[in-house]
Amino acid sequence: MQPYQANIEQTIQQMAEDLAVYLQERNIEDPLVVGIHTAGVWLADILHQKLDLPGVIGKLNINFYRDDFSRNGLHPQILPSSLPFSVEDRHIILVDDVLFTGRTIRAAMNELYDYGRPASIILAILFEREGRELPIEAHVSGIKQALQPNQYIELSGPDNIALNIITKND
Repeated sequence: MQPYQANIEQTIQQMAEDLAVYLQERNIEDPLVVGIHTAGVWLADILHQKLDLPGVIGKLNINFYRDDFSRNGLHPQILPSSLPFSVEDRHIILVDDVLFTGRTIRAAMNELYDYGRPASIILAILFEREGRELPIEAHVSGIKQALQPNQYIELSGPDNIALNIITKND
């Protein structure tokens, strides 16, 4: 495991600034913030505070919506989703830690649509890497970097968020 050298706090601050500009350019006021369990929720909470938005964040657990659910089965630590607001015709900022294949984001959008039809979904990602299998792209991302096929990202937190690159040795 090697710690990522970028200043994560500074990266998240830049993401918040980029999101504020994105929202202002599109005249989007009072968006809802939704994080994907677990690390996406940590980031969503920070971005929600930095954007000084009212209300609470939503939390999605997309495990039942994954296309590999039948292969991987039920995980013992599944937390429920919590959307304490209506998503119908609202602008949603969907937050996650890593965008890789796009399958997690697709699952999150499927779940969001079960709650209603949002006006738009704005995707904010801390770490975007190559390897997309679906045509999903972040509107705002903090870090874009290619990794080796045997590497993946791990975010630890929620206090003192740190990002590590893990290398699997087969």
